[in-house]
Amino acid sequence: MKAINNTTPVLILSCRIGGLSIMRSLGSLGVAVYGIDAKKSSPALKSKYCTAWFLKEYDRNNEHDYLDYIINIANNEIINKSDNKIILIPTSDELSIFAAKYIEELSPYFIYPGNSAALMDDLADKRKMFGIATEHNVPVPHTSFPQNVNDVAETADKIMFPVMLKAIDGQVMHARYGKKMVIVSNKEELIENYKSLEDPVTPNTMIQELIPGDDDQVYIYNGYFNKDSDALISFTGHKIRQFPVHVGCASLGECRWHQRVADKTRALMKAVGYQGILDIGYRLDPRDNQYKVLDINPRVGQAFRLFLAENGMDVIRSLYLDLTGQPQQESKPREGRRWLIEDYDIVSSLNYYKEGSLGFFEWLRSYRGVEEAAWFSWKDPKPFLVVATRFTKKALFWIYKTIISSIPFVNKTLKAHN
Repeated sequence: MKAINNTTPVLILSCRIGGLSIMRSLGSLGVAVYGIDAKKSSPALKSKYCTAWFLKEYDRNNEHDYLDYIINIANNEIINKSDNKIILIPTSDELSIFAAKYIEELSPYFIYPGNSAALMDDLADKRKMFGIATEHNVPVPHTSFPQNVNDVAETADKIMFPVMLKAIDGQVMHARYGKKMVIVSNKEELIENYKSLEDPVTPNTMIQELIPGDDDQVYIYNGYFNKDSDALISFTGHKIRQFPVHVGCASLGECRWHQRVADKTRALMKAVGYQGILDIGYRLDPRDNQYKVLDINPRVGQAFRLFLAENGMDVIRSLYLDLTGQPQQESKPREGRRWLIEDYDIVSSLNYYKEGSLGFFEWLRSYRGVEEAAWFSWKDPKPFLVVATRFTKKALFWIYKTIISSIPFVNKTLKAHN
């Protein structure tokens, strides 16, 4: 990249995988990057590109406490060191909606794309998102939104299995049950999973047809839109493996241009007037050759570094240039670039292998073209060491629980000890 004015600091809300990638992308350009996270053990906070970090958990039931904390940071920790406002980058749907909701209170201290909270909620909420897509002639999978178990039973009699039972608000379901979706094969499984995952007071599940095809038929658009909803930079690609398998995020993906995906997305964002970074997923339906939208994330995606231009530009750098009033740098996507989340991909590869869809040599070949990983970096090794240590502990516990403890002598000794 050409040299840029890097004097405007950045504050990341929630430093997960995407937060670390933001720190490395902007920090390597000399930008001061700060992070807020709920856990001191977050790997991103160990990055050499993290200028300073703060601990605070977002509570949707006490938003003003979080708001006051952010403003206090701006007043006492960052702005005093800089004459500039701070670019605010949330990494989750709920925090993106939060920032839009309180933009008036935040604007004296922070720079943030000017979307309304209503638009952010409409795009992030899967029920509303499907309505927007349908309104603007963007194909969607057949989807229903049951309100109770009777609705589920009625729907089950009309659909073809397998189907996906998904959360409308993924954050809520994941916080309660540790998952956002599940594939079910028959009516009994559907009803059973619905009962175990649904909140009877506030319905939060949807039933969606499972479009046939392998995981590499899931396509991603990654881009940045300015205040006129024009795409200043666009990337597309596809997943190779997912975590969890068949239903999760990209544990391994490839940057590859798909014109129809890009055209469809840019037209939709122009129609709704969206500004900012966008991460959106589609699945190609072989039955009608249509790209059908699966979800819209009105924020930076955790896999945004899968998408890189030949000159080093990514969506975060595009956002930084735009929000600081600097000219964009002409960019061409790096075709064939692959990116992975190491710990996720180890687990998903084993699961693909167990189901018989991934062979050993095919697995080895899949890493050709991998240029970057979510955690590992020679220039910034500490976050990887944190993740590797955590993963090793989990692996050793799994080995002990499933293998060693099942050995008769060990099992007998443990029982005697207890």
